Amino acid sequence: MAPEVSPSCRLVFCLLISAAVLRPGFGWHTVNSAYGDAVVMPCRLDVPQNLMFGKWKYEKPDGSPVFIAFRSSTKKSVQYDDVPEYKDRLSLSENYTLSINNAKISDEKRFVCMLVTEDNVFEAPTLVKVFKQPSKPEIVNKAPFLETEQLKKLGDCISRDGYPDGNITWYRNGKVLQPLEGEVDIFFKKEIDPVTQLYTMTSSLEYKTTKADIQMPFTCSVTYYGPSGQKTIHSEQAVFDIYYPTEQVTIQVLPPKNAIKEGDNITLQCLGNGNPPPEEFMFYLPGQPEGIRSSSTYTLTDVRRNATGEYKCSLIDTRSMMASTAITVHYLDLSLNPSGEVTKQIGDTLPVSCTISASRNATVVWMKDNIRLRSSPSFSSLHYQDAGNYVCETALQEVEGLKKRESLTLIVEGKPQIKMTKKTDPSGLSKTIICHVEGFPKPAIQWTITGSGSVINQTEESPYINGRYYSKIIISPEENVTLTCTAENQLERTVNSLNVSANENREKVNDQAKLIVGIVVGLLLAALVAGVVYWLYMKKSKTASKHVNKDLGNMEENKKLEENNHKTEA
Repeated sequence: MAPEVSPSCRLVFCLLISAAVLRPGFGWHTVNSAYGDAVVMPCRLDVPQNLMFGKWKYEKPDGSPVFIAFRSSTKKSVQYDDVPEYKDRLSLSENYTLSINNAKISDEKRFVCMLVTEDNVFEAPTLVKVFKQPSKPEIVNKAPFLETEQLKKLGDCISRDGYPDGNITWYRNGKVLQPLEGEVDIFFKKEIDPVTQLYTMTSSLEYKTTKADIQMPFTCSVTYYGPSGQKTIHSEQAVFDIYYPTEQVTIQVLPPKNAIKEGDNITLQCLGNGNPPPEEFMFYLPGQPEGIRSSSTYTLTDVRRNATGEYKCSLIDTRSMMASTAITVHYLDLSLNPSGEVTKQIGDTLPVSCTISASRNATVVWMKDNIRLRSSPSFSSLHYQDAGNYVCETALQEVEGLKKRESLTLIVEGKPQIKMTKKTDPSGLSKTIICHVEGFPKPAIQWTITGSGSVINQTEESPYINGRYYSKIIISPEENVTLTCTAENQLERTVNSLNVSANENREKVNDQAKLIVGIVVGLLLAALVAGVVYWLYMKKSKTASKHVNKDLGNMEENKKLEENNHKTEA
């Protein structure tokens, strides 16, 4: 007969057996927790009525158990085993739920809840999974530039401190980049921190760029698993400077102008459409087979008409890649013949020509003394009014600032010419003598009188216009006189005389005197007759007044007699 086993021995034996072998009938349960959060693991066992105590353990990689927490059902006391990695991190509730604060990657284990009765041990395993969101991916070690048709490292996409490890994906303009031999190469690596057990993931991209990648955004993303499932985080965009060779050369004139004229400064600018743009070019000037090496600009100063022609530029080492532009240097010449100050005699012939030479049709305007003429001047026989300041002006309307002008100052000289006229006053008492003078320079006029007479007023002169003016005097001669007008300028002295008779004036004066006397005598006789008539009138008026009074008295007496007769009859 076998010896009897005590209850305490049976309990120890059961614990040892349960530590080695998990009791069948309980499925796996997983608890997901975020890194740094609390891990909460329910016991998932119904508490038996005869429960003695509950315990929690975890299993090492080799399967050996490590007890970490104990709770008595009778004493209501809790004890935590001396496990350094869980010191001050555990909490066991009355329903035997175990909590682990500040979850770490090392907490990712298989934990077991054990409920022990006097004759049995019940167990429920829980698998803990810990997740850590990685940092936002970042593109680092970026290439300063990419060159077309060359496979070159674009950069590294790095995401740090994640768990478990994830995947990195590259994108061009939002579309996934797949590895393609000779065009897209992707290299992935991951590193684990020995202390935190967190992963750092790095993906390097080598890319063969084209001109289509100009201003094209590149991004990367990291895909990882969290407590609630798979998630993705994207990086910021990165745009790369794309280098490509020059395929076309252009040439232009600076500053842009509608037209270039003689005397202008012009700058030729040569540009290549590559990136970076070429810094030096060869410039070819008209008539010069050899090029001039220069930066992207070449300046010509004070250009002349012979600078008109075709200008070219090319790359330093690729002359076949060339551009050209045609430049016309506009010019305008004006020749006035004669010009300056010209002195001619009245009646002379003076041919005038204004000759224009220009790069295109030019307008011509003639001005005289700032007044525009309808046509160019022509002098077959000069007159004094032809004198003046003539200007021939021309311009190219399409070329700003291209104008020319020449002037001719014409002086028309002439010897003095005199014409004298006489005008008698209607009263016949005075005569007006006018000396008309024509000549240039302005002749000076002098009057002389031969015979007796008096000058009624001083000489009066008209304005000097177009080489002509006059001087006049008014005289009342008592006898026949001769008036002489002398005109003199630098060319000649001219004299002319006019006889003025006094007879006509005396007769008219006598007739006028007689007329005046007659008028006076007539007026006196008229006054005398008027006085006699007035006297006779007054005398007659007095006599008539007496007769009237007498007649009035007789009328009153008759009236009284009539009244008395009427009374007697009654």
